[in-house]
Amino acid sequence: MRTTSILLVVVATVMYATSASATRCGDSMGHQLWHTTVEDGWEPIVNINDDHIQELGDWAVLEFNKHVNCTVKFNKVLSGRQKHVSGMNYELIIDVTHFGGEDGNYKAELYEQELMKKRQLLSFTKVK
Repeated sequence: MRTTSILLVVVATVMYATSASATRCGDSMGHQLWHTTVEDGWEPIVNINDDHIQELGDWAVLEFNKHVNCTVKFNKVLSGRQKHVSGMNYELIIDVTHFGGEDGNYKAELYEQELMKKRQLLSFTKVK
């Protein structure tokens, strides 16, 4: 009986995982989870070329690629802003190259607790 229950849970989990549709290339992932205005404590990132900021942008692209049916390549973070919370919220505008060679810009919203080594990609949306 216990083996049957475990087997049913495994089968249900696999069915759910395979039925979840992946995002198409160029589609947005996630949605904006907070309203971002300067009055809400957001500050521009002064040194956009800082190694940590560029690494965050690269990480966001890698996370996005895990959820789409194509691959985009990180080029660089173009601009961004940050907000101190229990960690740091970032909103980054990232230049990428699509598989076909076409460049595009995306807005990545992410949360990081650097000391805890925790990161979460909240959204990744195409900028028009």
